[in-house]
Amino acid sequence: MRRIIALLVMSCFVAGTFAKVPVTGNKIRLTDNWEFLRQDVGNIWELVRPIKKGQPEEQPIWTKVTLPHCFNAEDAVDPDLNYYQGPGWYKTRLKLDNPYPDGRMVLEFEGAGQKTDVYVYMTKVGSHVGGYDSWNVDITDAVRAFLASKDAERFGGEIPLSIRCDNTRDAEMIPSDLSDFNLYGGIYRYLNLVYLPEVSVASLRIEPALDAKLKKGTLKVSGTFYNPADVREALVEVTVKNAKGEAVSTRTLDKITPLGDLDMLDIQIDKPQLWDVDHPVLYTCEVTVTANGQKMTASERFGFRSFEFIDKGPFMLNGKRLLLRGTHRHEDHAGVAAAMTEEQMIQEMKMMKEMGVNFIRLGHYQQSEIILNLCDELGILVWEEIPWCRGGVGNETYRGQAKRMLTNMITQHYNHPSVIIWGLGNENDWPNDFPEFEQREIRSLMSELNTLAHHLDAERKTAIRRCAFCSDIVDVYSPSIWAGWYRGVYTDYQQMSKEEMEKVKHFLHVEWGGDSHAGRHAEATAPIRKKGESDGDAALNGSALVLKKGDWSESYIVKLIDWHLKEQENMPWLTGAAYWPFKDFSTPVRPDNPVPYMNQKGVVERDFTKKESYYVFQSYWTEKPMVHIYGHGWPVRWGDADEEKEVLVYSNCPSVELFVNGQSQGIHKRNSQDFPAAGLRWNVKLAKGQNTLRAVAAGKEALADELSFEYQTEKWGKEHAFRVTSTPKEDGIVEVEAQLVDSNGIRCLDSRVFVSFDIAGDGELIQNQGTATGSRKVQARNGRAQIRVRTQGGTSCVAVKADKVQTSFITVQ
Repeated sequence: MRRIIALLVMSCFVAGTFAKVPVTGNKIRLTDNWEFLRQDVGNIWELVRPIKKGQPEEQPIWTKVTLPHCFNAEDAVDPDLNYYQGPGWYKTRLKLDNPYPDGRMVLEFEGAGQKTDVYVYMTKVGSHVGGYDSWNVDITDAVRAFLASKDAERFGGEIPLSIRCDNTRDAEMIPSDLSDFNLYGGIYRYLNLVYLPEVSVASLRIEPALDAKLKKGTLKVSGTFYNPADVREALVEVTVKNAKGEAVSTRTLDKITPLGDLDMLDIQIDKPQLWDVDHPVLYTCEVTVTANGQKMTASERFGFRSFEFIDKGPFMLNGKRLLLRGTHRHEDHAGVAAAMTEEQMIQEMKMMKEMGVNFIRLGHYQQSEIILNLCDELGILVWEEIPWCRGGVGNETYRGQAKRMLTNMITQHYNHPSVIIWGLGNENDWPNDFPEFEQREIRSLMSELNTLAHHLDAERKTAIRRCAFCSDIVDVYSPSIWAGWYRGVYTDYQQMSKEEMEKVKHFLHVEWGGDSHAGRHAEATAPIRKKGESDGDAALNGSALVLKKGDWSESYIVKLIDWHLKEQENMPWLTGAAYWPFKDFSTPVRPDNPVPYMNQKGVVERDFTKKESYYVFQSYWTEKPMVHIYGHGWPVRWGDADEEKEVLVYSNCPSVELFVNGQSQGIHKRNSQDFPAAGLRWNVKLAKGQNTLRAVAAGKEALADELSFEYQTEKWGKEHAFRVTSTPKEDGIVEVEAQLVDSNGIRCLDSRVFVSFDIAGDGELIQNQGTATGSRKVQARNGRAQIRVRTQGGTSCVAVKADKVQTSFITVQ
């Protein structure tokens, strides 16, 4: 096994690139002083030739950017455009100061999309195909050659670095452009400059194992070296530390030959501390290599844990049943698309953990090492997969990329204790990238990938989602169910799941839920979805007409989620389920959604704004006391003067008392099987005009939630005009709200027409964010639409438009 991995790593050295650089002290993020051009150039000379002011060489005009950066930060969700797919260039000048004489200088790409070429001055030093795996290129020889050339003088000792990224459509690449997510372009993960000595650690493989009683552990450590100078003697020191930083084992290997694969450590550890989702204990392995007086230390974290999928039964972690409470993540965020910062990633993963998540499927591609580190630290189990998603099977280049990306994913993320599943594909029963679609070809490649995965990692499981004719190949299978959204009614969930579970050895349900337009609410929801309204995942824009005039409402989705969560508590055979997804994300195949080009199934918006459904999960999945009244984003409710209205409270506390306008409506006890809201629901009469609700939860500490809203009893007719207002927010930001009204000026609270905003003047719309308040074209939410304006210290006129409605204007400053 280790020989296979060593050969794979060494073959990459020959190509000039290799796997991720282990954690080391001389790794520098290259974030600043970049310029970007979103088009191609005639040749590489254009990027480095002398430029004289006012001459043609000044064109085209480059834009200053910071990394990470994505071509499609805004156009992915521009309502009027297809997102850009093509080449783009980045350039900078490096100031190098390698502390190691005769050492190496390596660029580490944590991810760049989708094809990348790297140049030092005019020398191409590396290329990569694949937008999601980490890869490196050694620039040392090219840098030395450039500095020795006469061309170096005009750069003043700096090194011109140029990088071409390209996300042009290509059917012979994975993932398919039929996928329900954008294939972004750019250097959208961190790019690092790494200084290495003559001999360095190229990779570490850490293999912890437990005995049947979980009382004794074994630990094997092996590694490979990067040694292009062919140094023949080195000293290797290995130290294993526990979570407190105390050394539990050390070993010194003297006069080794730092070539190929080396077995560094094979020990037993008594009473190892276990990694689990509540107490994710992490050990550290440090390996120091010394050669020719130069020293480099690499470190990797790992954990001891044992897991098992019981046949036709639940999931076990460290010998105990664990219900996998999961979600999904796409690498996508408002204003930056795939180019999320580490701070944003930390915020996202902590929000998941605070919601009660203990499992995540990273869909549908290998994700940043930062995310895997956070899963290790927070206690979140992982299904990570390669981007073989939809379309069929291509030629040998296509197949080779799939195998290479699987190899890279496993070797690069092998040491993470959070990972339990390697995903081999998603929706591979979806045809149409090629004229032919042969199930036997899909099965052939799937079998090859499954065999490769088990050769690279004999411990973890393989899995796919939604490809029934390959379900017998992998270890774990997830069918497509979508009870209450694309199929059937949500009360069918348990029965549908049980039927699917019986078909396979190990069942795990990933992807369930439904779309909700943040801030859209409804007074009357059908208890279940009507049969026959939409069937099959191919209905990409599934209408979900569960309400007469309120589809895509948060009101429906909280009940769908509520039903699923209560049922999961009564399915003793269930391994777990993963809601799709945690956060709304952009997609090129949904231009007609309420926020154009957005998949809106998330429990938070694309900018981390929580939807109501976030709190439903918290009420089932967390232990920290919480209470939340449904409707914080619902400023106006409606109905008759004496009509009783449903009030839902989501809480994990044993009981809650509700007050309406200061009057107690009684105490209700929580019972997870009392649907909806686990029995924490009241039917109350509301006063015309302003109302205040207050929920007080029982417990050791006083815990309460409060909200106010208006209750409208006036009936309305067809949309006729807008009532437009502006509200100052933070410095220089004004929010414009357009409320649709009928010919009598009555608010149309169920209107969902598309509203468009435009601006003239000094300011600019804060648009193309992929959120309910960050798109210049958006469906109304209960008859209102909002957008923010950056005034830029001046005056602007904002226009508000909708079909068959009078256009309105407002001045903001």
